[in-house]
Amino acid sequence: MRERAWLVSPRLLGAHLLLLAALAVAGGLGLWQYGSWQDQRAAEAADLTETAPRPLADVLGPDDPFPQAVVGQPVTFSGTWLPEGTVLVSGRSRDDVEGYWVVTPLTTGGADAAAVPVVRGWTASTDDVPPAPTGQGEVTGWLQPSEGTGAPDDDPTDDVFPQLRVADLVQRVDVDLYNGYAVAEQPEEGLAPADLEQLPDVGRFTALRNLLYALEWWVFAGFAVFIWWRFVQDSRPGPTPPDGAVADDDRVASGA
Repeated sequence: MRERAWLVSPRLLGAHLLLLAALAVAGGLGLWQYGSWQDQRAAEAADLTETAPRPLADVLGPDDPFPQAVVGQPVTFSGTWLPEGTVLVSGRSRDDVEGYWVVTPLTTGGADAAAVPVVRGWTASTDDVPPAPTGQGEVTGWLQPSEGTGAPDDDPTDDVFPQLRVADLVQRVDVDLYNGYAVAEQPEEGLAPADLEQLPDVGRFTALRNLLYALEWWVFAGFAVFIWWRFVQDSRPGPTPPDGAVADDDRVASGA
């Protein structure tokens, strides 16, 4: 037992506790990233577009992060149109024709009023866009998360966006926006249908990045174990000489 007493010395106890803390943090963060990767894969595998519409309030709240599990879920909601927030989103093809989505926010009203950007339909030209609706409206559409393709906006001063990124619409309206948008199942008069086939290709790197982050945290945990092991080995005391050897050394030192 004496030979192992050094393992519980105050110096090494601190190293043991530091290792346990590092393993708890790295392991927990790794599991969290791994869970996010699994959630993303499950969301990509699910197809909710043909399910029955649900009330928006049952699926997403005004301040909620967008849940990956409801991508493509048909929802219904009503409110007041905000025509001043109308924008066009470029790069949407229909029958091999490059065109635009026409987007206008619809506020849901109430004490915690927030607006949902609604894709009203598709147009081939910016010259053929019907006026934005006003007053009350009701929408049934497919719920989608805010896009983040990284496409540059060549002219930030106009009303044409390269992607439907909710954060880009914040300056257009005086209310909060939901963390997502809806593609209307029925287009407005004067517009062609906008459908989910016109969405940009989903980047697979997002889900893969979560898996790589998980592996990175677990590698860090392994590195922490290696550093702890080296520290413990460097702290190991040298071998204790036999009692006879100690006595002989004492005689030599005394000149006997």
